[in-house]
Amino acid sequence: MNTSLSTTEDYSNGEFCRVFNSSMLGDHWPGIQLYYPPVKYSPSLGVYEDLETASLRMKKHAHDTHAHTLIFDLEDGCRQKELSRELLRKELPHFQRNKRKVTIAIRVNPFRTEEYEKDMQLVRDCADYIDAIMLAKAGEAYGAAEVRDLSNLLVGLNSRITIQPIIEHPKSLKIAPDLMQYSTVKHVVFGIHDFSKAMGIHITPEHWTEELKYYLNMLMFEARIAGKGVIGGVETLIGSSSMPEKFVEPNDVRRWLDLHGENESRIVYKHACQEAAMGLTGKQVIHPGHIHLCKVAYTPSPTEIAQKIKILKAAIEADALLGGAIRFEGEMLDPPMFGKALQTLLRANALRALSVDDAQFAMTVLQLMPAQVIRENWPYGVIL
Repeated sequence: MNTSLSTTEDYSNGEFCRVFNSSMLGDHWPGIQLYYPPVKYSPSLGVYEDLETASLRMKKHAHDTHAHTLIFDLEDGCRQKELSRELLRKELPHFQRNKRKVTIAIRVNPFRTEEYEKDMQLVRDCADYIDAIMLAKAGEAYGAAEVRDLSNLLVGLNSRITIQPIIEHPKSLKIAPDLMQYSTVKHVVFGIHDFSKAMGIHITPEHWTEELKYYLNMLMFEARIAGKGVIGGVETLIGSSSMPEKFVEPNDVRRWLDLHGENESRIVYKHACQEAAMGLTGKQVIHPGHIHLCKVAYTPSPTEIAQKIKILKAAIEADALLGGAIRFEGEMLDPPMFGKALQTLLRANALRALSVDDAQFAMTVLQLMPAQVIRENWPYGVIL
C-alpha cells in the first residue's frame, strides 16, 4: 500500500516530522502465519509425497492462501528435508511473481548444525524470493552471535530479508534483549511448545495462554523496549469447520461461533483475541481454517476503525490532541486515549487492512505530533 503524505510547514523547535510517509512506520507485520509443509506424509497412501505431487499440492493450495505469511518449515515439522529443499528451489520463484502480497518465511534448523548449513545453501540459491528467516532454537547454543552471523550472511545476499528468532528455551528468553539488538530482527517468535518442554511445564491446548502468561509478558516487556514485535504461539486444536471470510465484525464472528463454530474454533479465537489485546504482531497457525478466524481477532474491524477516526477528528477539532480532554459518547478522553486510537489505525495498516483514505488520515494525525510522541505510540521501526 503506497500511502504517503508530506508537509513543508516549518516547526522552529524541530520536534515535529516535516516530511512523513508510511514507509517510516516500518514494514508490514507478519500477521497470521500459516505453517505449510513442503513435502508431507500422506496417511491415505502411507507414504511421503514425491516431488511432483508436492508441487501440485503447493500450486493448488499455497499460492492462493489468505494468510499474511507462508512458513515453509525445514526443522521439526519436516522429515523429508532434502526433498523439501529441492521443492522450494523449484517453487519459490513462482510465489514472487504470482503472490507478492504474501510474505515468504523459511524456518531453518538450529545454528551451525549440518542441516542448517544445507538450509543456508537454499537461502543463497533463493535469496531473491525469501522475506524472512525463522531461526529455530535461537541463541541456545552460541548466544546472540547466531543472529549476528546470520545477519552478516543475509546482508551479502539480500538486505531485505529479516530474521525472526524463535524463543524456545529459558536461555533464549534470558538473552532476548541481545537477540533483538540487530536491525535484521523486527519480530521474535514465542515457541510455546519447546519452551514449555524446556521448563518442564505441562501446558494444555485450552489454557496455555494462562499457563505461559508470565514468560510471554517477560518477552513482551523486552520487545517493547527494543521496539520489536512478538509473534504468538501456535495452536494445536484443529476443528472441521471454517468461518466464511465475509464475517469481519465482532458481532458477526460471535454469531457464527455460537451457531456453527466448534469448541476448538472458540478456543483458538479466544486465544487470538487475548494475544491481539496484548499487542502481539502475529500468530502462527497450522490449519487453513484458522487463518480468517485469527485474522479477525488480530485486525481492527471496520466499525472499530471508523470509531477511532471519529475520536481523533474530535480531538483535533478541540485542539486537544497533545493536551486537554474531550467528552466523546459519554466518556472523558485525553491524549493517552487518542494515542490508543491512533495505534488502532496503525495496527490495521501494519496488517494491510487500512484503506488508502484512512491511511492518509493516519499520516495527517502523525504530522501533528512531535517525533517523541510518535515513538511512544509506535516503536515498530519508526525512522524519524
